[in-house]
Amino acid sequence: MKLELIATTAFGLEAVVRREIEQLGFKIAAGEDGRVTYVANESGIVRSNLWLRSADRVLLKMGEFDVRTFEDMFQGMRGIDWEMLIPEDGHFVVNCTSIKSQLSSVPACQSVAEKALVARLQETYGPNRFAKTGAKYDIKIRILKDRACVTVDTSGIGLHKRGYRTKNVTAPIKETLAAAMVQLSFWKTGRLLVDPFCGSGTIPIEAAMIGRNIAPGFHRKFISEDWPFISANVWKTERANAAAQIDRSADISIFASDKDMAAIAAARENAANADVGDCIHFEQKEFREFAATESHGIVICNPPYGERVGERAEMELVYGEIGEFFRQNPTWSLYLITTDKEFETKAFGRPADRRRKLYNGRLETTYYQYYGEK
Repeated sequence: MKLELIATTAFGLEAVVRREIEQLGFKIAAGEDGRVTYVANESGIVRSNLWLRSADRVLLKMGEFDVRTFEDMFQGMRGIDWEMLIPEDGHFVVNCTSIKSQLSSVPACQSVAEKALVARLQETYGPNRFAKTGAKYDIKIRILKDRACVTVDTSGIGLHKRGYRTKNVTAPIKETLAAAMVQLSFWKTGRLLVDPFCGSGTIPIEAAMIGRNIAPGFHRKFISEDWPFISANVWKTERANAAAQIDRSADISIFASDKDMAAIAAARENAANADVGDCIHFEQKEFREFAATESHGIVICNPPYGERVGERAEMELVYGEIGEFFRQNPTWSLYLITTDKEFETKAFGRPADRRRKLYNGRLETTYYQYYGEK
């Protein structure tokens, strides 16, 4: 069956997610801020959830229609083939957002939409009350400028929840953003990658998973696994294919360090959970203690931002140490994310070869990219 799927993403990562979708073999239908729409089938829902590294969620698009009145909402929702997706015992929940639209009352929109959905299902299952004891269906209605887009979440908890991070540290970077940072660099297997501020290990772990070709969703469950709409055999086949694609012979060399021993302990445990513990060398170490052992290494890092009082001066010292390291090692490349908009001039000492605005949660950051000499 031909389906339209929407991969939601943090602002700034749309191009990365678009490439990931195309690499899975799906055709892009449209793109906008924070969303990439593409064409797939039932197995595409499974494959997308298992393999998309930088997307937040995968939504199944059910319909789209103009909505200026509650009658428009009712008729639009009733016109969708809900019985094709939701069984008689389906546990459906309707959530709505409204931006720059005439229907601005979110609770009223949700109420009308659910009544319409129930009316449609009653045409198939009869006038019974729905017990909602079965699989869950999280229905999302986004009204933007009087146009409603109706989707159902196929992921459940966000795709950044890989399942390997059982130990955390303060302000960890999201797995989806870490994966995007690696993909936006020129790192590949066979080349040394270093994260001198690894925290709980997210960046090196995501890099190792990319290098070993481990599907990021391989070790977790998804809300759509309980849907009768998708055969259990499809999930079984796609997981088996993902397992067969893991490359344990890949030449992966990753060094990760942090000044906090508790962070290193957490990172080691998380890496083992992700099945990449043998790919990464973890060590407690300050950045100034790090010495280049190869000529063309890559540093990808998320150093502390120094947002609190007293931390700023400390971070400027660290940034100075980073700048000195790269002056002494001009063939090395640096990919660093920070909230500091003056990192190039005041902290590092020279402009980046490329910069990209990204969001780490709600924080606006800049991803500075310095290319080493060839």
